[in-house]
Amino acid sequence: MLALLGLFLAALVAATLIPAQSEAVLVALLLDRSHPALLLVFVATVGNVLGALVNWWLGRQAQRLENRRWYPLSGAKRERAQAWYRRYGRWSLLLAWAPVIGDPITLVAGMMREPLRVFLPLVILAKGGRYTVLALVTLGLM
Repeated sequence: MLALLGLFLAALVAATLIPAQSEAVLVALLLDRSHPALLLVFVATVGNVLGALVNWWLGRQAQRLENRRWYPLSGAKRERAQAWYRRYGRWSLLLAWAPVIGDPITLVAGMMREPLRVFLPLVILAKGGRYTVLALVTLGLM
């Protein structure tokens, strides 16, 4: 049970703007084979999607939080990010799985007021897909 909680927390933190590696935790647990692979992929996906929801919520709060020192997008950076999102739109959320750009995309989606009913399915598909491919590769099935 602790292993699943650790995976969930690693995936949640990794999806926020805090640097973390949930993939290493998932691979270690997959190789340990003490839990079903499908359960591990599910737990990692749920944690990672919840972390993306934190970013989306922070983006929705952007106007209130923008002047805080820790807030990552202000001024010109914010304007560039919004212009990028306007150009590529909601389908860019399919890149939410990608290192470096994935987490900021979820933040900007919130800033751009992307509806949750659109945000969630795309992010679930992206993040769940990444963990599924990682599990298949780790287990030698792909």
